Amino acid sequence: MSVQGTGRERRTTVRDLLEMKRRGEKIVALTAYDYLFARLVDAGGVDLVLVGDSLGQVVCGYDSTIPVTLEEMIHHARAVRRGVDRALLVVDMPFMTYHVSAAETLRNAGRILQETGAEAVKIEGGDEETAVHVRALVRAGIPVLGHIGLTPQSVHALGGYRVQGREPDAADRLLDEARRLADAGCFGIVLELMPSPLAGEISRAISIPTIGIGAGPLVDGQVLVLPDMLGLNEGFRPRFLRRFAELGEAAREGITAYVAAVRNGEYPGPEHSIE
Repeated sequence: MSVQGTGRERRTTVRDLLEMKRRGEKIVALTAYDYLFARLVDAGGVDLVLVGDSLGQVVCGYDSTIPVTLEEMIHHARAVRRGVDRALLVVDMPFMTYHVSAAETLRNAGRILQETGAEAVKIEGGDEETAVHVRALVRAGIPVLGHIGLTPQSVHALGGYRVQGREPDAADRLLDEARRLADAGCFGIVLELMPSPLAGEISRAISIPTIGIGAGPLVDGQVLVLPDMLGLNEGFRPRFLRRFAELGEAAREGITAYVAAVRNGEYPGPEHSIE
């Protein structure tokens, strides 16, 4: 039975995403990190809201996702949950919360679902050890979204933020990882920063949805980091990113106008004052 939200529409479920792939319908995902933007994203019609550990860079100002803690993820995910009535809510498991043992992975994922109300977690990697952890989570009834290609938590091991899977051996490895995660029980896989033909091949090879970011159009859906696509993260301009708004510029203009209005005495005016 699917879980009902507080809004008029039924919440999107894992089964819905699988059916969308079967019907050839594109899946739309975005990140969110707070209540107000979560409301806007959910009302905008996305199918999946991801509380990504990308909050390390776009919210906390860290250099990477590695410093993000489980407590930070839970804090932000609880806020996002209050704003999401309809979309499937997925929360990233941060660095070192699913690497030590399957038991610890299960305990940390359980905390995320219990303390935030999210429906699923996302973990990076597709090796045999990661598959063991995925199986443990799925056996416990915790849906898992996989993530392969550029995996930001492994940025140092990967030698930086660069395209993955260009070489034949690397492409074969990513295809094997996708199959392994599907076999382990993931309900979908994020494919990040890889050649479009490879992402298409992976999407055709597995029965679960693929959600691309910098992986071209041949996947089952797309995800972007919300501040990036809204132009709030102004210095970030990778080739794959399309800005659908320029809120950074609008915010700067608004703040500058506010400062000027206060300094010259224009604000607050009589219409803003209580008599």
